[in-house]
Formats: sequence, structure tokens, C-alpha cells
Amino acid sequence: MQLSEQELVRREKLASLRKLGINPYPADLYPVNHTSVKIKQEFEEGKKVIIAGRLMSRRIQGKASFAELQDSQGRIQVYFNRDEICTGDDKTQYNDVYKKLLDIGDFIGIEGELFNTQVGEKTVMVKKFVLLSKALKPLPLPKVDKEGKEFDKFNDPEMRYRQRYADLAVNPKVKDIFVKRTKLFTAMRNFFNDKGYFEVETPILQSIPGGAAARPFVTHHNALDIPLYLRIANELYLKRLIVGGFDGVYEFSKNFRNEGMDRTHNPEFTAMEIYVAYKDYNWMMDFTEKLLEHCATSVNGTTEATFGEHNINFKAPYKRVTMTDSIKEFTGFDITGKSEEELRAAALEMGLEVDETMGKGKLIDEIFGEKCEGNYIQPTFITDYPKEMSPLCKEHRDNPNLTERFELMVCGKEIANAYSELNDPIDQRERFEEQLKLAEKGDDEATEFIDQDFLRALEYGMPPTSGLGIGMDRLIMFLTNNPSIQEVLFFPQMRPERKKVELSEEEKTILDLLKKESPQELESLKNASGLSNKKWDKATKGLRKHKLASVNKTDEGLFIVLEK
Repeated sequence: MQLSEQELVRREKLASLRKLGINPYPADLYPVNHTSVKIKQEFEEGKKVIIAGRLMSRRIQGKASFAELQDSQGRIQVYFNRDEICTGDDKTQYNDVYKKLLDIGDFIGIEGELFNTQVGEKTVMVKKFVLLSKALKPLPLPKVDKEGKEFDKFNDPEMRYRQRYADLAVNPKVKDIFVKRTKLFTAMRNFFNDKGYFEVETPILQSIPGGAAARPFVTHHNALDIPLYLRIANELYLKRLIVGGFDGVYEFSKNFRNEGMDRTHNPEFTAMEIYVAYKDYNWMMDFTEKLLEHCATSVNGTTEATFGEHNINFKAPYKRVTMTDSIKEFTGFDITGKSEEELRAAALEMGLEVDETMGKGKLIDEIFGEKCEGNYIQPTFITDYPKEMSPLCKEHRDNPNLTERFELMVCGKEIANAYSELNDPIDQRERFEEQLKLAEKGDDEATEFIDQDFLRALEYGMPPTSGLGIGMDRLIMFLTNNPSIQEVLFFPQMRPERKKVELSEEEKTILDLLKKESPQELESLKNASGLSNKKWDKATKGLRKHKLASVNKTDEGLFIVLEK
């Protein structure tokens, strides 16, 4: 492991601390009794406090120093004075430990008294301090020039997501996002609990990836010698509990889908699903808008939220539009009674990419997604979906071609999906079989499995039920004005980190030439490098080994290509 100059210096300080008999990583409990926020809220001149946190800045002026300590709630100014800390003749604790052996980023504990500085800043006068943890790597803190402007901020997204611990330490606003995320979960959980609904847990490892149309992650159970799937949805298990006699159940569910990654999709995500007996989708619409109004207020103190250029208001009630009317409004095309061929022709005429594997449901979904969805900025319920799009949803009471389903759109994105749940076991079996046909036809989003146990559960009888699913990650994106899902996940999925490669001078020479132009004819590049045959062979072999360059043979000769 190659260490930087600063890392080497910190390790030398670590050794010096140990020589002084100081344990840089003590195991003892440290009796913290105040936080930075509590000090400011309950400030009393002369009050004794015990606090702990990271040393984030300091201004040493001889025998006195002002510094900043950062704890879990913010920062507080602390004042180190040599004669207050070292009351006797031995000044080692201040002159050596504090001034020379502590670094920015170290965790320290402080016992002190509160006072106001001449400019009125609430400050802790340090009477005692102890090192709680020595930081061996410097925090990526921004630097400040003579004019007070910051530069070298830790704001590269990839670095921030990979090193979220450093991101949280140096970018306080990032922590606020995750505080709000927790507030959202708490608000939603309290809303459900107050109504008497029951929080449950269902399996993550499942024998059948059911409850949604998505590509699953597959694993293998050695003892049973069977394949298992990471959960793509928890819907079918929650409905089993309704069959078993619960009137209302909900779960915050970690789901996994082995599909693409982008600014709004992560392979691991959190959904909330709730099922309530003796209700329908009309009741659930009323319930959903009250729920989200409550959540927005709990998180931000208001029903309004800013997302990009849009000001969203989550105050109930929300507009309701049928899918048929929406498509008619934005395309002029009426999907009512249209065959698969007519829908495909209409989609092609609209300039959409469709193929023969797509059934009626997929075609309608494509039209709506491309032509309508993005127009809904304020919370809007899209209702009454065609039956082909909703294999788990009850047939519409007034139109057998439709289902009693809604999706909630915000800023052109779906954040909630709800049904009057299908509880006819014969109809459900037929819907599953239709999905199998679509899968055999090549629709990779159609389910390839029939959950026979779920059908058996329905045959025991499930009462009329309405279910709702909400994408929690996407909802908190809207409530915190973050267009990327990676910003609201502590540890988003990332591509494997490339190990830093140490290159020889000859390898660097060839690489620099390739960065200017790639590909290059091998002999021309060799001549331009000025390397001997032996050095050239060794350097190009090294670049190929590190997968930084490759040699391609074409009709025109051998070329070296820079790998990206």
C-alpha cells in the first residue's frame, strides 16, 4: 500500500503518541453529556459540559487556540488555553499533544466550561481533553484562498458515493438528506400505526420471483439444492396475510431487480407496500393523498417541495385522470377496443420503438410512458388501466376491459401504484397463464412463473382488498430536491473501483502519445516513443496487462488502441 506524505506523517505522530503512553484508540466509555446543539439551545455562562467529536479546524496562536469540534448534530467552537489545560509546570499536553500530534479529523473528548467570546460566539473553554481516535487519512476538506474563496471541494459524485463516510463528514448538507429520509419512514410508519395497521416482515429469499414483472437476481441454496431468488416484490406474501385474517398489513421492503442502473434506478431499492381489507382503489386514492400530505409536512414542515425547476404541492386532493383520457389528450388516439395490431400501428405512427414481442399491455404502456407521463408535474392519479397491463388487479366494475388501478405521477415519474386487488382465484390463474404466453413470446418483463401456493391461498378466500406500493427512494428524491437516486442512498451500487496502477516511465510515454491520438499504427508509435526494442516490448506488454491498451490487427496493419 503506497502512502501519501500526509499519511506517513500521521503514522509518525501515532508512534509518538504511543511513546508518550497515550493510547490513540482507547476502549473506555467517554461520558458525553452535551451536544453542539444542546449547548447552543441551553447555553449558560460557566456551565460545565462534556462533549466529543472530530477536530475540524483550528487557529493556533502561541499558548492559545480556537478550534471547531464537529459532533453528530453540528459544530461548536472550542478554546484551548495552555495554562487552563496544563495547570502545573508540565506543558506537554498542550505544547506536544495538542499542537504537534493532533490532526484535523481526529476524534477528541473535551471537558470544559461555557463562555461567550467578545464577538458573542458560544464557546467551550477546554479544561481537559483526551484523544479518542487518531485519523490516519486526512479528510478531503475544501481549501480556502487568501480572498476567502473555497476550492478543491469534495464534490465529485463517484468519489462521494464510494466514500460516503468522508462525504458525510465534510458535507453537512448530505447528512440532512438522510435525516429527512428517516423522518419520512417514521412519519409513514406512525400514520399507519395510528390507524391500527400491522407492520410485518416477509421473505427476501423466495422460491418464485413474484408480485411484479422484473428480472430477478438468482442464487442457490446448497442444503436444499434449489435455486432461490432475491425478492422483486413482497405483494403476494402480504396478500397471504390478508387471507390469514389480518385486516391491514404493511412492510418497508428491500427489493432487488437485476436490470439497468441510471439516475432513478438502483438494483437494490426500498418500497413500501400496504394492503387493507374491505377497501377499494377509490378509498386508497383518498388514503394516499392524505398519507403524502402528512409525510411532506413531517419531512419539510410544509406540503410544498421544490424539485428542479418545479414547485410541487402535496396537499390533498389530487387530480384524477383515466389512462384512456390521458392518451387521448396527448396523442389524439383512443385506445378503447383497439386490437394489438392497431395499437402497434398507432405506436409506430407516433414514432415509438415497438416490436412483435410486445402485447397490448406493453404497447399501451409504451404510448403512455413516452407521450403522456412526462406532462404530469403536480401529483396526479392516472386511473383505470387496461386489463393487459395489470395481471394482479381486479377487473373494473363498469368496464371488463379495464382494471381498478391507479398510479400516482409526480414530475413525470410514477411514485405510487395501487389496485383493487384481484381475489378471484380462477381469474387470477387465467391472468398468470396469459403472462406465461407473453413470456414465451419474448416479453422479458412478463412473469415466467405461476405461484401455485398463492393461488391456493386465494382459493381459501381473500376479502375485498386494496393494496398500495410506494417507491420510497423516489419519494425522498422529490422531498429533498435530488434528481439522482444515488444522492438518497447511503451506499448506492457502483462499478468495481479500478485499482490505481503504477506505470513505468516507458509505459507513461506510450500512454501519453495514445491519449493524443488513438488508434496509432504500431511502427509509427514505436518510432515516436524513441524506445529501444527491449523497452518497447516490455512497456507495451505492461499496458496490455493493465488493460490500458490493446493491439489490433487490420487489413492495413497492426494498430495500438487506447482502452477506455
